[in-house]
Amino acid sequence: MAGIKIKRNDRVEVIAGKDKGKQGRVLRVIADKNRVLVEGVMTVKKHVKPNPQRNIKGGIAEQESPIHISNVMLIDAEGNKTRVGSRLEGDKRVRVSKASGNVIPDKKK
Repeated sequence: MAGIKIKRNDRVEVIAGKDKGKQGRVLRVIADKNRVLVEGVMTVKKHVKPNPQRNIKGGIAEQESPIHISNVMLIDAEGNKTRVGSRLEGDKRVRVSKASGNVIPDKKK
C-alpha cells in the first residue's frame, strides 16, 4: 500500500460525499485510519456541557469530522485537482503534481 501523499496545510477538494465540490485546508492527517480533517467540510453538531473551569459555554457546537482520504484530491498551485507523485531532485524526494508536472512545495507555518 502506498503512503499518504496529502499533508497538513495542503489545499484539497472533496470529490465524493455530501460535501462534494467543497474546498478546504487540511487541519490534521490521521494516518492509521486513512482519514483527514478538512476545514469547513463534513461539519457535525456536538452537544457540549458547560465547564466554567475551562471557560467553555454549553450548547450545540459545530465541528469538523474526519473524511476518508480517498474522497479528497489535492489542489496544485494553479488551482487544478491533481494526483500526487514523487521524484528525486538531488538527494531529496519531492512531491509532484501529476496534472502539470510541477513540484508541490511544502508549506511551512
